[in-house]
Amino acid sequence: MTTKIAFQAAPNPEAQKALTRLTQTYGNASPEEPDVDVIVALGGDGFILQILHDYMDLGKPVYGMNCGSVGFLMNEYDPENLKERLARADETRIRPLRMRATTIEGETVEALAINEVSLLRETRQSAKIRITIDDQVRMNELICDGILVATPAGSTAYNLSAHGPVIPLDAPLLALTPISAFRPRRWRGALLPHKASVRFDVLDPAKRPVSAVADHTEVRNVDHVTVAESEDHTMSMLFDPDHSLQERIIREQFVD
Repeated sequence: MTTKIAFQAAPNPEAQKALTRLTQTYGNASPEEPDVDVIVALGGDGFILQILHDYMDLGKPVYGMNCGSVGFLMNEYDPENLKERLARADETRIRPLRMRATTIEGETVEALAINEVSLLRETRQSAKIRITIDDQVRMNELICDGILVATPAGSTAYNLSAHGPVIPLDAPLLALTPISAFRPRRWRGALLPHKASVRFDVLDPAKRPVSAVADHTEVRNVDHVTVAESEDHTMSMLFDPDHSLQERIIREQFVD
């Protein structure tokens, strides 16, 4: 087995210790080297999201090993027989969201989100947001702390904490989930087709400022934001057969 591995490690001591041990056993290469077969990310969920963003354009699969505090997207850390584990791993392909945020000053920022795009109030005052889906206004005014659009892969992250639905990976859906909705008080959000285009217009953005966040990218004082599935990017993640992301998403729906 000639798998060539590029290890990437988070800065925490546990991940750095794992990097040293694994490099001694398997060697280490740069992710950009053309003959590298897989990138192994050592850290937690936040770190593997960073790696997926950083090396998205390389088209190489990413296999995470948990050396952090949260590891929903990670496999268990075990330095033994790593190449055999990689050979047996199941592939999961995910498609990120593309956020296009325009500020009240007219600046436009684009970013990709693997988990979710969220809009969040910046001050003590609730946000007021109009929701348009595929050019049709669906809610004239949502008064809330915020709102998010989550992918199936991200449905167990912030979306779940905001009481949004857990979505199986192979479901062609997105979750539209309010964050502490005040009016309409009982609105719990919606499930949208994965090809839907969502637009959020911030009502009275000078008085009630709102920020937009796509994974690691934050844009302050937005006027309006559009969110849609990216047509140009797909990413490959590898999971041990007994630790698949699909299985964990299903399992998450049956825990207290």
